[in-house]
Amino acid sequence: MTPPVSLSISPAIRLGAVGFGLIAICYGFARFAFGLFLPQIDADLSLGSTLAGVISGGSFFGYCISIIVSAFATERFGARVVAVGAAGVAAIGMVGIAAAPNAVWLASAVMLAGASTGLASPPMAAAVAAAVRRDRQDITNTVINAGTSAGVALSWPIALIIGGQWRLAFAAFAVAALVLAGVLARTIPPAVAAGGSGLAQGVLPPLKGNIARLIFAAFLMGVASTAIWSFGGQLATLQLGRGAMGSGALWVAIGGGGIVGAWAGALVSRFGLNHVHRVFLVAMACGILAAGLGTVMVATLAGGVLFGAAYVMLTGVYLVWGVTALPDRPAIGLMIGFLTIAIGQTAGAPVFGFLLNAFGPMGAVLVFASLALIPGVMKAQKGQRRTDMQKSGPSPTV
Repeated sequence: MTPPVSLSISPAIRLGAVGFGLIAICYGFARFAFGLFLPQIDADLSLGSTLAGVISGGSFFGYCISIIVSAFATERFGARVVAVGAAGVAAIGMVGIAAAPNAVWLASAVMLAGASTGLASPPMAAAVAAAVRRDRQDITNTVINAGTSAGVALSWPIALIIGGQWRLAFAAFAVAALVLAGVLARTIPPAVAAGGSGLAQGVLPPLKGNIARLIFAAFLMGVASTAIWSFGGQLATLQLGRGAMGSGALWVAIGGGGIVGAWAGALVSRFGLNHVHRVFLVAMACGILAAGLGTVMVATLAGGVLFGAAYVMLTGVYLVWGVTALPDRPAIGLMIGFLTIAIGQTAGAPVFGFLLNAFGPMGAVLVFASLALIPGVMKAQKGQRRTDMQKSGPSPTV
C-alpha cells in the first residue's frame, strides 16, 4: 500500500504568510488607516484638527503600552495566545471605530486598535526564532516586516471598492482581522516562548551615552513622522482639493515606497549607519514637504513615496543602532528604539494638530520637516557589528 504524500507547508512559508497578514492588518488597517480616513471622519464627527491630533496620538500611546505587555505575555503564555489576541484586539478596536457615535467613543476605539500593533510584533519574533530553520529566519522576518507597507497600500483600494465609506471600511477590516485570528490559532505552534528577549531580567540598561543618543534621534524622528502618518490624508485633501482620491493615492504611494526599507541592513553594512541615517533624515524632510505642501498630484505622490521609503529605512537604522549599542541584549536594544519612535509619535500628533489649527498647513509642515533633520546631529557609536542581528526577531515598522 502506497503511503499518502505529505503536502505540508514549511514553517518559514506558513509563519511568513500569517505574520505578513497580521502586521498588514494591525499596522496598515488598525493603526495607520485612521490618517487615510481622517477627512471623512472629521466631516461626520466634527473633530477639528487639535482633537484629531489628540485621538491619533492615542493610537501611538496604545502601542507604547502594548508592546511592553506583549513581550512579557509572550514569555508567559506563548506566541499563539498573544498573536491571536493581537488580531482580536485589532478587530474589536476597528468595530469600535466603525460604530463610533462621537469623539470620545472614537478616541477609545482608535487607542484600542492601535494597541494591536504592539501586541503583534513580539509573538511573531518568538514564533520565527523557535519554529523556523536558522538559515530561513532572515527571509521570513523580511516577509513579515513588509506587511506594514502592504497594509498601508491596500487600504485605499479597499476603500474605493466600498465607496469610500469609512465606517464600512473599518467594519470590513475588522472582519479580515477576525478571519486571520482563526488562521493564527491553527498556524502558530502552541508553546513558543519569547526566545531570550532579555526582558525576563526586568532591568533596563543605563539610558546614557550611545543609548541616550538613540533615544533622542528616534524620538524626534517619531515626532516628525506624524505630519504624514496622522495628517497626510487631511493635508492632501486641503492642498489638492480632490477629496478621498488625493488622500488615498498618497497612501498607496507611502506603502509602495516603504518596500525600499527592506534594504536598510544592506545599506548600513555598505555605507555605515551614520551616513545612511543622515541621508534618509533629509529624504524624510523632503518627503514631508512634498507630500504636505504639494499642490499637484505628482508632487504629493513623489513626497509619499519618499516619505514611505525614508520612514521604513530609518526604522531599520534604529534597529541596527539599538542592537549595536546592546550586543548582548539585542531585543532590549530593538525595543528601546521602536518604543521611543512611538512615544515621539504620541507627542507629535497633538502638536501638529495644534500648529495646523494655528498657522495652517505651511507653518505646521515647515516646522515638522525641520524637526526631521535634527536627529542627524546624533552619531551612533562605532562598536561591535552583529551580522546575525535580524535573527533576534523581525523588525516591525512603528
